[in-house]
Amino acid sequence: MTATAAASPHVLMMGAYPEWDMVPMRESYTLHRLWEAPDRQAFIAAHAQEIRAIATRGELGASAELIAALPKLELVSCYGVGTDAIDLAACRARGIRVTNTPDVLNGDVADLAVGLMLAVQRRIPAGDAFVRSGAWAKGALPLATRVFGQRVGIAGFGRIGGTIARRLSGFDVELGYFSRTPKADSPHRHFASLSAMADWCDVLIVILPGGEATRGIVNAEVLRALGPKGWLVNVSRGTTVDEGALLQALEAREIAGAALDVFLNEPGIDPRFAALDNVVLTPHHGSGTEQTRRAMGELVRRNLEAHFAGLPLITPVA
Repeated sequence: MTATAAASPHVLMMGAYPEWDMVPMRESYTLHRLWEAPDRQAFIAAHAQEIRAIATRGELGASAELIAALPKLELVSCYGVGTDAIDLAACRARGIRVTNTPDVLNGDVADLAVGLMLAVQRRIPAGDAFVRSGAWAKGALPLATRVFGQRVGIAGFGRIGGTIARRLSGFDVELGYFSRTPKADSPHRHFASLSAMADWCDVLIVILPGGEATRGIVNAEVLRALGPKGWLVNVSRGTTVDEGALLQALEAREIAGAALDVFLNEPGIDPRFAALDNVVLTPHHGSGTEQTRRAMGELVRRNLEAHFAGLPLITPVA
């Protein structure tokens, strides 16, 4: 959609998008850049009567308080698949539509999940540091853990969980999954109990949605079931893991190790993680490839364009 400056809909942006998205957004909309406002409440109050849409990111969301402050709001378009930080109940109560960017990031997140599993078990970051430091000339790197032949449990078996399973099918591993209901078309073992799957598997990969229903679902009980030879990979949300219990388990070697792309309080994560030698840490980068981020931005823009043109939304959530 191309609109004149006078007629362009007003869109509140919760945080910056890549410049390749910002350029067409500026051409089509009057953008209000909330992250740059020194006084956010005053900024929102000043523009509340103009704003018809919010463009947000998964981790930024849109709170009930913000939604209530925007009387003309019609749409919340999320750059990301997770909508747990958007108050969907508040949106539904006012008939405000919500969109996200599903599917386009499935492959990237699945690739990173597999990469993290390999990195932590085969000690790839440690091996890199070992060679760079010159320590190799003084002796051998301690032995790592074999990946093939293991049991891998996937907690959450939606689009991304299924993609992870397909990636791992070539690794000669035995796969199981945890979900509320079994998938009729899946050949893999279903677990209705997360603790039971943790007790069964060698590697627990978490790709559950965020929100209150899954908050701290990977708790001390699950970690005890995983045990001192078990490994945790989290590419979902920091909220899905009881972080205090995880740090205790890692420090006490109650589990073998963890590979984590998500944390509580991102990006100011708990400094205890940095002191651990049995973790691999990445900065919430599951969708972090140029190809996927471009596809995500395009989908946000297509949803905005469809809404303001009176057409069906491309990827509606609510």
